[in-house]
Amino acid sequence: MDRTERFHLIDQMINTKGCVQRQQFLDVLEISAATFKRDLEYLRDRLGAPIVWDAKKRGYCYQSEGHVGTAYQLPGLWFNTGEIQALLTMNAWLENLQAGILSDHIKPLQSRIRGLLDQGDHSVEEITRRIRILTQPRKSLENNYFELISQALLSRKRLFVSHFNRQSAQVTQREISPQRLTFYRDNWYLDSWCHTRKAIRSFSVDALQQVDILKAKAIEKSDRVLDKELSSGYGIFSGSTTSIAELRFTPERARWVAQEQWHPAQSSRFDAKGYYYLSVPYSQEPELIMDILKHGADVTVLKPVSLKNRVISIIADMKNNYKKTGFLKT
Repeated sequence: MDRTERFHLIDQMINTKGCVQRQQFLDVLEISAATFKRDLEYLRDRLGAPIVWDAKKRGYCYQSEGHVGTAYQLPGLWFNTGEIQALLTMNAWLENLQAGILSDHIKPLQSRIRGLLDQGDHSVEEITRRIRILTQPRKSLENNYFELISQALLSRKRLFVSHFNRQSAQVTQREISPQRLTFYRDNWYLDSWCHTRKAIRSFSVDALQQVDILKAKAIEKSDRVLDKELSSGYGIFSGSTTSIAELRFTPERARWVAQEQWHPAQSSRFDAKGYYYLSVPYSQEPELIMDILKHGADVTVLKPVSLKNRVISIIADMKNNYKKTGFLKT
């Protein structure tokens, strides 16, 4: 039995019986008197448990406002040890959020998480030293609009924004009804109804150059409608109209790819030679192509022809770039 479970039993026994003798604790917890003393000190000093010794009943009780036997609930003990240590993932994710977005707001939450982690048999310092969670490189972002976006999102107000389109290098002004914020691949996106385009759009928060809250009430789109438009195809930049991409991976690369989920609606199979065939729905090519190209010569696009030709064209452009720089001799 680990320390967290012992804390739970100590709390449960006192709340159930009102007053518990030391030997009863030792028998149930199967620990030594010295270990029980350390547990008792931790409960009192670190977790604020008002456990007192009742000389008349010769046992331990909870005391609150001068009354012995008042029920007391220890903070965080609804988590078992595995759940508490799993909080390390959340703590690491919070630590790696982009500076300037939620930094000031997550500090109290991090303190709470670290306090829960510290209730286990191992200190939070030891856990974080032994278990590392690394996120992919992210862009440096100082965005002053996140609080305005959050305020409009939760108060259901429209926004007027200036959005920089990286592909066209143009800035456009939009009136939008914010629907939800999405954190995807270490970047924030604002899913919205665009009154200018009369359609659902997702805006990268770091591409917004101006944000103003309007008095007009935001219109509401259901999660079903948002998911149909934004989650039906591959990745975040999808749409309601999808095509099916069929990819073939070499037996060597299949050892990794076969364990991945590219899309909830994907299908896959192996052939007799060990090649892995993956079919995924997609609406827009760019994000899917980026993930295809990272597998290099270990992947072949089979369908559709338009996607296959686009990948071939990009590979040819890459080859020409090396020719122009003199790194590739014809």
